[in-house]
Order: sequence, then C-alpha cells, then structure tokens
Amino acid sequence: MRRSWHFIQTVIGIIFRHPITGTSIIPILPDGRIVLIRRRDNGLWGLPGGMVDWGEDIPTAVRRELSEETGLEVDRIRRLVGVYSSPDRDPRIHSICVVVEVEARGEMGIKDTIEVLEVQAFNANSLPEGRLSHDHRQQLQDYFKGLTTLD
Repeated sequence: MRRSWHFIQTVIGIIFRHPITGTSIIPILPDGRIVLIRRRDNGLWGLPGGMVDWGEDIPTAVRRELSEETGLEVDRIRRLVGVYSSPDRDPRIHSICVVVEVEARGEMGIKDTIEVLEVQAFNANSLPEGRLSHDHRQQLQDYFKGLTTLD
C-alpha cells in the first residue's frame, strides 16, 4: 500500500509541476486576412488554439483546435512562428505554446461556444486595438517580422 501511495504522489507531482503544452494558430485565409477569436473567459481577442490532448501530436491539435474554435480547416501548416514558454504568459497555468502559421479554408463558425464568443477575419493593418489575450500580440508581432522565436 505504501508503495502504491508513493507512486500516486509521484504521478501527481509530474502532472501538476510541469508546464502544459499548447498551441496558438495564425490562420491565414485565401484572401490574406487573419482569423481571430474573442474569448469567453476574458472577452479579449486572440489567436485560436489550445492544449494538446493526451496521445495527440501538435499538427493534430492545430487541426482540431482550429476547427473547434473557428469552423475552419487547415489546408497547410506553413511555418513555425515560435515556442513561447515564459511562466507568466498564460494567467491560468504555466504553459508552453507552439505557434504556427496555417493556410485555412472553409466557412467561419463557432463550434465551441463554451470558449469562444466570436470569430472574425481581419486585415493585417486592421487588427483589434488594445490588449490581446495572453501574449498573442507578441506572437503576431514576431510573425509579421518573419521571426522564429524561442522565448
């Protein structure tokens, strides 16, 4: 019994004392507009994305999250924009975020109404003013500069 308890404590420690892997997606429509979502939890605009599920690789998570949050499909993953790992980048948890640019297609529509209030496409020069959710403003700035960031 004592050995089982030690094992359970070790597993809990591993799960709760390590960052969670997630993704942010910079979806580019065929006309060049960028798709953002308005988050239900904080009311701010941000990039679609979310946590990588157990047994899922990052490209699969990108496809799933984009579909759930915007109704769009990934036509092609273009490039890695960066990996963002600052412990305070997400106010909820310590997460490591893999940011990718994708070519997206389809019709926009929210499937995940628990997390998303609105989905909208913006021209690069008309993105929402003010603060974006999490560190998404920095991710977009790095994207526009053509950087691949390790932060």
